[in-house]
Amino acid sequence: MSEAEKLFGEEHVQRYRDTGGEVGHRWKRGSKILLLTTRGRKSGEPRTKPLIYEQDGDRSKGGAPAHPDWYENLQKDPNVELQVLDEVFPARARTAEGEERGRLWQLVNQQWPDYDSYQTKTDREIPVVVLERTTG
Repeated sequence: MSEAEKLFGEEHVQRYRDTGGEVGHRWKRGSKILLLTTRGRKSGEPRTKPLIYEQDGDRSKGGAPAHPDWYENLQKDPNVELQVLDEVFPARARTAEGEERGRLWQLVNQQWPDYDSYQTKTDREIPVVVLERTTG
């Protein structure tokens, strides 16, 4: 097991930042990780989570009954900061819907096949979040 495969939560965030993603960008089963920084919807404080991602062209809590905190934060403020490897940049988040969601769901399941099994464990639709780079 690689060093990165042992990382979770805050430890994953710190190691990713310390190494510019050299450790932590590739995780379990070869999945790719980015760091998503949102603002707490109550506190307004920055919150960073390591998340599995997949790239769609030029754009850049499994099965739980409720959405994870990071997603709820995006609902209040979709302006985020991303780190992919050693590049940090602003982005805006939105939830994919309809045909786009279906296509992207297939894509993310290629990256992490467990998402399909997560969906069977909950009545909520697991959101697919599109993160689009912004300027400034």
